[in-house]
Parts: sequence; C-alpha cells; structure tokens
Amino acid sequence: MNNKKLSQTRRDIAAEAARIMVTQAQNNFRIAKQKAAERLGVNTGAGLPSNVEVEAALRAYQGFYGGKQHTHHIQKMREIALRVMRSLETFCPRLVGPVLEGTADKHAQISLHVFNDPPDAVAIHLLEHGLSYQTAQRKIRWYDSSYRQVPLLVTDAEGFAVELALFSQVDLRQAPPSPIDGRPQKRAPLTEVECLLAGFKADVQPGFL
Repeated sequence: MNNKKLSQTRRDIAAEAARIMVTQAQNNFRIAKQKAAERLGVNTGAGLPSNVEVEAALRAYQGFYGGKQHTHHIQKMREIALRVMRSLETFCPRLVGPVLEGTADKHAQISLHVFNDPPDAVAIHLLEHGLSYQTAQRKIRWYDSSYRQVPLLVTDAEGFAVELALFSQVDLRQAPPSPIDGRPQKRAPLTEVECLLAGFKADVQPGFL
C-alpha cells in the first residue's frame, strides 16, 4: 500500500472511529478504531490511526454535526463541573478529560482529579453532604511503563455522572500520562475553568441565551 493510500485509509478509519464514539457511546479509542476498521473492511496490518488522529476527527465530527447544540452542551457540563469543584475546593480539584477538552458528548461523564492524604477523606466529605457514590478502580500506565491503580468514586451532580479520581497530594506535582498522546494529562484548576466559562460567555451574542 503506497503512502498516499495508507494516509487516506488512516483518515477513513479515524473518521469512522469518531462517528462510532459519538453515536455508540464508545469512549475507548482502541475499540472504536478496531470497529471502524472492521466496518470499512480494512486490513489493520498496516497500522491504525493514532488516538491523536481520532481525537482530531472527533472534533471535526462534533463541529460539523453538533454545532451550537454541542457548544452549549459543553458549556452546561463545565458549569456543573465548576459547581462540583467549588464544593470540593479543599481537595484541590482539577477538571480533566472530554469536558475540559471540549469533546464530551451526551453520554460523557465529568472527570475530576482530587487530592488528599488519606484519600478516604473525599468519601467522608461526600457522605457528610448526603451524596451517595460507587467505588471503582482504573489501571493507568505510568511514564516508566509501570502500572498504577487509581481509586475512583462515582457520584451524580444534576443528572450527570461525576468521576472523582483519588490522588495523593504529591501527585499535584505531575499529571498522569494522557490516554490520548502519552504526555502529561491536561488538568484545569477551578480558576481556569472559570476563565473557560467567562470566555464562552464573552463569545455569545447578546440575547442568544
């Protein structure tokens, strides 16, 4: 397969993977790419597109099909995230993932990193405020290729699932690797989320909302 055809095939797979992620509530890049290749009847021996390529296709898809509705969906999720972050301010919350990146769809959850020693204090805080939660874990690959198990608390805020990843205070120094490109994951503190929302409102024409 020549380079031009290979590049086009990667773009086709990335575009179809993006469509699958939006329409089938699929948030796993690897699975979405595999499904896309199968649907297109493509031999994956030459390699699948990177997660970065799929994320770019995802942004393009949402920009084309989502329009203002998608923009306001992101706005709403960020507003809810901000309220949750304010309620958890003592735990230095950081917004991460699709809500921060602007790629969250209607199936997405709000993802926050919170920091405390011991992490149990976050669970106690939720209970003291009458909030129920479920526990889970996520295995993430670290920079030295080792794996870490990160405890999760999943609760609800205004009809949206909120995932709290529990880290120690020392983890404020370095964000975990991004599942997209392996670089330090983007994490936004409360003040940055406030700026994101202020920037959105500044771009909205008077009377639009």
